[in-house]
Amino acid sequence: MNTARFESKVVLVTGATSGIGEATSRRLAAEGAAVVLGARSKDVGEQLAADIRATGGRALFVPTDVTVESEVAALVGAAVDEFGRLDGAFNNAGAVSAFGAVQDITAESWQAEIELNLSSVYFGMKYQVPAMLASGGGAIVNNASNLGVVGMGSVSPYVAAKHGVAGLTKAVALENAAQGIRVNAIASGAVDTPAFRSSMGATPEGEAQIAALHPMGRISKPEETAAFTAFLLSDEASFITGANLSIDGGFTAQ
Repeated sequence: MNTARFESKVVLVTGATSGIGEATSRRLAAEGAAVVLGARSKDVGEQLAADIRATGGRALFVPTDVTVESEVAALVGAAVDEFGRLDGAFNNAGAVSAFGAVQDITAESWQAEIELNLSSVYFGMKYQVPAMLASGGGAIVNNASNLGVVGMGSVSPYVAAKHGVAGLTKAVALENAAQGIRVNAIASGAVDTPAFRSSMGATPEGEAQIAALHPMGRISKPEETAAFTAFLLSDEASFITGANLSIDGGFTAQ
């Protein structure tokens, strides 16, 4: 870990209070970034920010529902107001909530899934890009999931949303390639998060079944995804943009 890689930089993370978002927030702070944490859980978010500050880091928590455009705009505004600039963003918030065959998915469930997993990324970049232009450039990483690369039955709204994130990433990357803003996506496989443990990984049998889908035979740790995300946000990835990069134990190579 390079403890000075993000020194003087300000990075925003959505879905920051759990799983990949929390691990990435802690990683970025440990590497010198001022982190701006966006999530719905106020108590958890305030505690995470306090934990980071207690270890010498810089952190601000802003209660945010990423499906509400005005709240996303306020999150970006708070980052600039507090720290004077915005250099990076990890649009990570998302979840699977609509399950079943496509004919059984209600229009309301479809819309909610699209809002949480795709519109939230659009809202984020809509306000992050101008803030980064004003700061002289920056880097954005969007969590597109491995289901933004391949399909899977019974979760069609999520698959559609994450494929949309992958395409949106490419389009915004091209719009800003000459403006000093890089935009990439990660295609993450199964990760050992609270969300995973409350759903597919709730039982040893379920965990084993999901792990078996990955050629490496296991699910990943949040810290593994955090390390890769931090790299993409750093200047070390200065010639990478418009990519959707897999960190999935070989899942999408099959």
